Amino acid sequence: MEFARQLKDNIDIVQVVREYVPSLKKAGTRWVGLCPFHQEKTPSFGVRHQFYKCFGCGAGGDLIKFVMEMEGLTFWEASKQLAERYGIPLPKRMDAPDEESRRRAALFEMHEIAQKLYRAALDSHAGEPARNYLAGRGVKPALASEFGLGLSDPSGQALTRQFQKAGFSAQQMESSGLVLARNDGSGFFDRFRGRLMFPIHNESGKIIAFAGRAGREEDQPKYLNSSETAIYKKSHVLYNFHRARKAVRQSGALILVEGYMDVIGLHGAGVEHAVASCGTALTPSQARMMRRHSENVVVNFDPDPAGAAAAERSIQLLLEEGLHVRVLTLPGGLDPDEFIQENGVESYRELAAKAPRYFEWLADRARERFDMRSAEGRVAAFKFLLPAIQNLPDKIERAAVADDVAAQLGVDKGLVLEQFRKLAVQRSPRELKPAPVEMPPNERLLIRCLLESEEARAAALPVWNEKNLPAQPATTRILRAISALQAGFSYEQLDARLEDDDRTLLARLVFADTAGSESDQTFVGDHTAAQAIDCLRVLEEAERETQRTNLKARIANAERQGNLDEALRLSQDLERMDAGARRRRPAGVE
Repeated sequence: MEFARQLKDNIDIVQVVREYVPSLKKAGTRWVGLCPFHQEKTPSFGVRHQFYKCFGCGAGGDLIKFVMEMEGLTFWEASKQLAERYGIPLPKRMDAPDEESRRRAALFEMHEIAQKLYRAALDSHAGEPARNYLAGRGVKPALASEFGLGLSDPSGQALTRQFQKAGFSAQQMESSGLVLARNDGSGFFDRFRGRLMFPIHNESGKIIAFAGRAGREEDQPKYLNSSETAIYKKSHVLYNFHRARKAVRQSGALILVEGYMDVIGLHGAGVEHAVASCGTALTPSQARMMRRHSENVVVNFDPDPAGAAAAERSIQLLLEEGLHVRVLTLPGGLDPDEFIQENGVESYRELAAKAPRYFEWLADRARERFDMRSAEGRVAAFKFLLPAIQNLPDKIERAAVADDVAAQLGVDKGLVLEQFRKLAVQRSPRELKPAPVEMPPNERLLIRCLLESEEARAAALPVWNEKNLPAQPATTRILRAISALQAGFSYEQLDARLEDDDRTLLARLVFADTAGSESDQTFVGDHTAAQAIDCLRVLEEAERETQRTNLKARIANAERQGNLDEALRLSQDLERMDAGARRRRPAGVE
């Protein structure tokens, strides 16, 4: 735990988060951006005090937890990765990894062994047919090396023997997804046999799986992927994403293609912002990965029926996740890499830049599917397009797109309004959430001072503890937690001491946009101790006023009941209280 504290003290969480959340921007004393853990249009994700918090999905934590969540790592793995990435020496006696980390480390090691074996096989005499295939697809040796392409042993024993030689147990080999057990229990054999191998990487660039392309027509399926393991969840991975991230930020868009060879061909031609799903239909997790780095996606699938159907499904999902979608259909039924070989990369870039918006492409699909000569056919076409339009999160954009599509199809605008009204009625009402607890401005300012300044904590907390000044219950609980941590204070430790409701309230205070509020205008970093004492004075005066109000009420009640002696005694108490207040100097002032 001491090493974890060293990491958090020496690595700025903002620097780490910005690698995954390019939308993160400075806003006053905090950083805000679109949450990487769920789809949202308006930023509800913030970073401050070496802590992150999302008010949309509730995600929150420290530097190490963020990397764990983003990359699916264990605590030990995330700590080690951060240390290596930021040049922090690992301790000589670092805590031993837990069982889960050791299991995953073995999987990563086995995939590295497999990669070396496959690469060597491709470069050998036996790899000549595979090398010829790659050359025919325009993949030069340097590009094949960059993407780590390889060849699996046709006999199905080379990798199994390599794992056994390295000392991996039967359980470890089977859990890798690279080796299968024989049905008769007599041993193991390689999952991939005689296939062109494509390593699949996680976001950090580590190999976590493979895809194998058949070398012969009779070998089916054409593409075979690794089974899911502890380090590989295919619905959470995009092929080439670890390479494409930088180019995506520079270009402002991603290109989503169908196959591994499409990605490699585009990359080799200089179009480096292309990715592909890993042998599966696009998933929400993959769409959110894209959206973290760009809201713009160009879908470039094959124009055949299977590719067009896959494009339709992908468009719906991308829209649901809030991305702006365009669709590129290449002439001649060519794959991206085939098109570039025949027409050059600049022709491809021009077509990608002019790719029509998704609803124009869908409108063309509708014209092919329905009889546009009849009113019924045009209405059916519009209803076919309506779900995709309805997935647009912005109401104004949704209405504008609906009008454009209706005009293209020759549908009356009245039908557009009618269909939108029907959908609005069908939607179930949103569950009303209880209003969040609000903290009085003076108490907000007091806690902000204590969070920001050790001097303020040293000056104000003893006064608050001595006088036991009352505040809102949640404020009191937070102040008690701060007081208990005064010697070794951090936001992370404070958050860990609070219950969920108080933790949420504190996060709203720390991460909320308070610019322009009265409390924020009075907050001056160099005078936090004096401000904290002023806040205590306000609390003390409020308590005194509450006591005066109660005394006045009791006096009035005694007078109504004819108990004049009690009324006189209470009136004398009130006079003494007022006299004491006039004599009393402000709280905490010598």
